[in-house]
Amino acid sequence: MASEPVHTLDRKLLELLVCPLTKTTLEYDAQKQELISRVAKLAYPIRDGIPIMLPDEARPLDDSDTT
Repeated sequence: MASEPVHTLDRKLLELLVCPLTKTTLEYDAQKQELISRVAKLAYPIRDGIPIMLPDEARPLDDSDTT
């Protein structure tokens, strides 16, 4: 069984992206393929290397996500 390829996010793109709700910077979680907004407590998914910056698509962060 082959694992899914892990996409890397371009650093320049990451520097430009902000949380659409709070306009704060995002953290890149390469393992989970998510962009984390600590202020909004949301994790935006990255699908096929494309950040999905829609609040409706984000998952809420829980206590296990705070590191």
